[in-house]
Amino acid sequence: MDAKQLKSFVNGHRISFTESKSSNREYAQHLDSTDPLARFRAEFLIPSKADLRDPHPEAKPAAEQNDPTDPCIYLCGNSLGLQPKATRALLNEELTIWATRGVQGHFKHPLSRPWVSADEEVTRHMANIVGALPTEVAVMGTLTNNIHNLLASFYRPDRSGKGRRKIIIEGKAFPSDHYAVESQIRWHGLDPADALVTIFPEAERAMLTTQQICKVIDRNADDTALLFLSGVQFYTGQAFDIKAITQHAQAKGIVVGWDLAHAAGNIALDLHEWGVDFAVWCSYKYLCSGPGGIAGIFVHEKHASPDRHRLAGWWGHDRLSRFNMDNAFNAIPGAAGYQLSNPSILDLTSLLSSLQLFSAATMPAIRTKSVQLTSYLEHLLHTQFPPDDKTFEILTPSDPSARGAQLSLLFREGLMMRVFNELLERGVVVDERKPDVIRVAPCPLYNGFEEVWLFVQELKRAVGVVIGRAANGEGAGEEAGREADLRERGPTSP
Repeated sequence: MDAKQLKSFVNGHRISFTESKSSNREYAQHLDSTDPLARFRAEFLIPSKADLRDPHPEAKPAAEQNDPTDPCIYLCGNSLGLQPKATRALLNEELTIWATRGVQGHFKHPLSRPWVSADEEVTRHMANIVGALPTEVAVMGTLTNNIHNLLASFYRPDRSGKGRRKIIIEGKAFPSDHYAVESQIRWHGLDPADALVTIFPEAERAMLTTQQICKVIDRNADDTALLFLSGVQFYTGQAFDIKAITQHAQAKGIVVGWDLAHAAGNIALDLHEWGVDFAVWCSYKYLCSGPGGIAGIFVHEKHASPDRHRLAGWWGHDRLSRFNMDNAFNAIPGAAGYQLSNPSILDLTSLLSSLQLFSAATMPAIRTKSVQLTSYLEHLLHTQFPPDDKTFEILTPSDPSARGAQLSLLFREGLMMRVFNELLERGVVVDERKPDVIRVAPCPLYNGFEEVWLFVQELKRAVGVVIGRAANGEGAGEEAGREADLRERGPTSP
């Protein structure tokens, strides 16, 4: 799906909120009643407000946790997705097999999930989510490890300092991307001051346009080896035109990779058809695999040759001869040949419990609801906070085809952390990014329209309380104490 088709798809699934009743709770309830994905909310464990207030909720029996009559408002799936109910049961099955079968679980698995090939089913589900052939995807490692792993194969700079040696990245990319790319440049004996090109918006609070990115590519085309960008910008929530940017850079002879940490399971991806060279992503955000869950990679089939340079590990070795122990590496063709160590079965199983839900719902349906849900959130923010209200502004693009599920709210100086703490005290879990941004991300599988409506009401109350306290002269010291107390007894996102 190219940019024009995507825009048409998104606009075709938008809801018009022109009626006056669209800001009422009953209207939100109506949208939930007609939502084909509403049933999936019951498949997740939603922390209760009591859980968030309790310093040791884990001490309670499982049956007393996650009180369905008192759910928190959880809009933080862009940082950590909620736990599927099936996760605990699937993990317990594997723990039981480990306890009763020991090493035999690798090949003689009573539930037909032998550990030696457990990644294969997970890979099939994941390929559908990112728009790839199963042979182009591997579930492995962690995000930054996988960045290093693939850069070792795809970043082959001219060390003379004259030919293709540069890497182009976004200036405001997530810091770990910067760390990985700069260390790779130094690893090759080059200087980031010469070999690293960073793209910043042309104006403060502006978005990076496709045109601007392509201009930077053009200016550096002759000596750039690799372009590495994020599919969805972590801070602003902007979604980049992956297909157009990829094709423009490749036409200049540049290898193109993408960090899809905030895109996988969030926006529509078609990596195979778009011709992306490689991509990486984590799975603990929108894909709900659990904190620090196993990550994924994509390597286009045009790079499938087992002879391609790479870092080698025994799980990337040909499956039929993997246990021959002859020390002669024979890579599996495709992405699987980049695997290093055998994956954690517990991590794979946790991810499987989530991906089964994604496959049942399907990504087109998930994206359709996401467009509607985020548009409804935007509509309510605009109608519930009048135009002359300067409490915050929405950083994220208003065009649904240029964003995912996340809206980033930029608060005026000094307000954000106080509003965030007040929301948490009210059982609302969102995400803060200092100094002044709260990120709000309704996830289609477990968030609904009424929940979005309730969030906006709580946001209005929280803002009113914070501004009222400021008017009464409550000092920063008291606020710092409140923040420390809230962090002690309530989780915040990483």
